[in-house]
Amino acid sequence: MTAASAPPPRARRVAVIAAPPVSMFNLAIPEMLFGKVEIDGAPGYDTVICAPDPGPVTTTGGLDLVVPHGLDAVAGADTVVLAGSGSYTDPDPRILAALRGAATAGSRIASICTGAFALAEAGLLDGRAATTYWAYSSLLAARHPAVDLQDDVLFVQDGPVLTSSGYAAGIDLCLHVIRTDHGAAVANTVARLALVAPVRPGGQTQFTQTPLPPERGVSFAATRAWAMEHLDAPLGLTDLARHAGVSVRTLSRRFHAETGVSPLQWLLHQRVERAKELLETTSLPMDGVARASGLGTGDSLRRHLLGRTGLTPSAYRSSFSRLTATGGPAPAATAPPSRAS
Repeated sequence: MTAASAPPPRARRVAVIAAPPVSMFNLAIPEMLFGKVEIDGAPGYDTVICAPDPGPVTTTGGLDLVVPHGLDAVAGADTVVLAGSGSYTDPDPRILAALRGAATAGSRIASICTGAFALAEAGLLDGRAATTYWAYSSLLAARHPAVDLQDDVLFVQDGPVLTSSGYAAGIDLCLHVIRTDHGAAVANTVARLALVAPVRPGGQTQFTQTPLPPERGVSFAATRAWAMEHLDAPLGLTDLARHAGVSVRTLSRRFHAETGVSPLQWLLHQRVERAKELLETTSLPMDGVARASGLGTGDSLRRHLLGRTGLTPSAYRSSFSRLTATGGPAPAATAPPSRAS
């Protein structure tokens, strides 16, 4: 069977649990983002929203949503996402049982905002790094001291369990899941369709994955956008400071205050992300990918990619390349830039 006639891959099943009173925003995030994923023209995910009691489910805004599926939808799901709820300190025992069963079956488990409390109550966060909405961090730490609380990140992954902080951090978590499953190019396409910032993953290790810190300012946004257009150039602190019209010292101090990382750390992160997209969407040789992403040499590309993903460049391309599925290599010029600001 040729690549052109191969059947589309099976849609990955995502079960989103609505624990009343559920946050409508939390509940909408997985459905919106996973629903925008298409692989070879077919849906990449089959997203099902479920609740302990099918039917009307109250929300934190006082409205009722009709959820037709019960918790039996969790069985067999590839990923289970628990949305934030106003009843986070008193989770439904049926939800806890469903979470434990899914974890035992090998499903990936995720929570948005206060959903982390139920994961902790189910024992799924004991000894694991996790996070939740900053306003509830101290309460989670007090109620579940066995959790390795990370209160300064957007989301954290520890093995098959992911937790995010509040509100829009759930977007970052879902984009991270999409990128893990389908690669950076697909995740960035979804981000553009949803009009949100591209996924912001950090250094990936075998056990724990954390994103870049949330940005706290925009005064250097134009300089970051300019740098994204010139990642293949040998940019340094002097170049960035000249573009921003400030001294190197001022750039370093204010850039770190806005992004949580130094300018050079930010540049390296974006270059590795660009290299991933080029590996996925072009047939450039490894040295070409290294030059186009600003990483310099094939050896440098290998070192940084291996450190971030645990995969060599060839292994990453083998896992995430879209070339075969689309019927041939895309020209290098068509590789979309990551517009992270």
